[in-house]
Amino acid sequence: MTGSKDFEGMAALVTGGASGIGAAVAALLQARGARVAVLDRETGGAPAGTLALRADVTDDDAVAGAVDAAAAEFGALHTVVSNAGVGAIGTVADNDDDEWRRVLDTNVIGMVRVARHALPHLRRAVAAGASGSVSVTHTCSIAATAGLPQRALYSASKGAVLSLTLAMAADHVREGIRVNCVNPGTADTPWVARLLERAEDPAAERAALEARQPTGRLVLADEVAAAVAYLASPAAAAVTGTALAVDGGMQGLRVRAPR
Repeated sequence: MTGSKDFEGMAALVTGGASGIGAAVAALLQARGARVAVLDRETGGAPAGTLALRADVTDDDAVAGAVDAAAAEFGALHTVVSNAGVGAIGTVADNDDDEWRRVLDTNVIGMVRVARHALPHLRRAVAAGASGSVSVTHTCSIAATAGLPQRALYSASKGAVLSLTLAMAADHVREGIRVNCVNPGTADTPWVARLLERAEDPAAERAALEARQPTGRLVLADEVAAAVAYLASPAAAAVTGTALAVDGGMQGLRVRAPR
């Protein structure tokens, strides 16, 4: 559906939309006809033609202002892609309370703030007749459903995102607002690139991450964006409370090592 315009007439907000998966999502939604606002701490990488709004999801007032600004500019808001997040490395012994608060504030409460301020606009879109086209999509992670080493804090935050997705889907299904999430495997993004740069042997570390996924390679940001676009599209009007894995088979497959 690359060439389709199934988002024509729709307005979207993408948090963390100036880099990595978020930028790929924003560009794809725009290419498929949506008017797109990007909310990010630094908006320099926002795709051309999108409405760039500088805000940090840990700042409730800034989030409220950015969401309202997007809705005012477009005259409506139909879909929200809550993608902004930060990473964390280590076991439970490796991160102090302040780091736990920082990551959870961004990865979980940040999504809550965005949804809280977007809901009135989404309800108005439903009332205006946008049946099946009103949605919230969260960027979750394989870390929510599989135990990964050295990812205790990150996994806890993404496990909360998965539960939040299901609870919100139940809360808002009768309002006509669909809520889903995507669970990427290890993706080829700037954050992963920075992790690799800090490794003792970046090439060996990348090879290990690739081998962990049955497809033998990292997930591409564009592949995650395609899954997000499906969940946000009118084609997914019957899909809510769903976690869509885009992980190269990492969650469900147990393949033999190559001989």
